[in-house]
Amino acid sequence: MQRIAITKAAAEIVNQLKEQYGPLIFHQSGGCCDGSSPMIFEEGDMYLDESDTLLGTIEDVNFYMNQDQFEYWKHTHLTVDITKGRGSSFSLEIPLGLRFIIHSRLLTEEENTALNL
Repeated sequence: MQRIAITKAAAEIVNQLKEQYGPLIFHQSGGCCDGSSPMIFEEGDMYLDESDTLLGTIEDVNFYMNQDQFEYWKHTHLTVDITKGRGSSFSLEIPLGLRFIIHSRLLTEEENTALNL
């Protein structure tokens, strides 16, 4: 049971970016504007510390969320998707004219028990 999933279209972009850049990480900070969107970086280009929570791995890429943001989202299942449009972040997909987005749903009772207790 995982907290996070990815659509086929987003997975294709992640794999394209891995071919170009090598190992990657996702991070969602919870800041304003595009800071609340998932961003993908080359592994090592994003400073992670004890305030970052590992939600899971999608397409062999770890997905981290700032723990303050995680407190708001811990009762949801997240699905990473891709859409056309340029965000205003440093995420690697931006030059492709694309940006990652999140679809969320509440965890089922079973998922919530397994993941949050």
